[in-house]
Amino acid sequence: MAAIKATIKPKSTGKKGFFSNIIRFFWKLIIWFNIVSLFFVVLYKFVPVPYTPLMVIRYFENKSAGKNIETKHHWVPLENISKNLQKAVIASEDGRFFEHYGLDFSAMQKAAVGNFKGKKLKGGSTITQQTAKNVFLWQGRSYFRKALEAYYTVLIELIWGKERILEVYLNSIEMGDGIYGAESATQHWYKKECKSLTRMQAAGIAAILPNPRRFSPNGSAYISRKQSKIARYILMTKLKY
Repeated sequence: MAAIKATIKPKSTGKKGFFSNIIRFFWKLIIWFNIVSLFFVVLYKFVPVPYTPLMVIRYFENKSAGKNIETKHHWVPLENISKNLQKAVIASEDGRFFEHYGLDFSAMQKAAVGNFKGKKLKGGSTITQQTAKNVFLWQGRSYFRKALEAYYTVLIELIWGKERILEVYLNSIEMGDGIYGAESATQHWYKKECKSLTRMQAAGIAAILPNPRRFSPNGSAYISRKQSKIARYILMTKLKY
């Protein structure tokens, strides 16, 4: 009987060992993910973001579609980006940018209620959330990606601060087909340096941000109306840093 018991016991131990190994594996995965993500968030607090996942995705999308579109991305410090454009994106994308801590729950609630009623509203994503998505993640609406977005949003709010978040956002956001960042967009649309953007020009760039590959700052009547509205809000927007 003792011999039989000895042969049965290892089976139970082996099953426990299997699950213990799985748990240890996932704990190690979580720890390493936190270490790597923290490393890059700290790094990008000081170093320009050279490339984003969206740039890679767009490159392969254009290549598979047979389009030969050059990626234009020229990083400039925030002081070389027109304050008109800084105010324009805040006015159009995230009016409470300086009031929230990355997640604007009131805007999220408003968007959720609007979606429930079938209205077409812009999402509740803040500039910080958009920056987290642009720099560290991929496009999509899955709960998993949203959870990662919230994680990075909190992290960059804590480590970067508002000024750096706005700088990275304005240097990384898609502003046309193959065009990324304020300087490249200004060169493309207005043939000038970003720091010299007028209020109406800045409003024109901000007006196309929901779909910059479809619209042009010098395009439709819809964009012109939106541009005029943003230009008025620029006068009421203050930069609090």
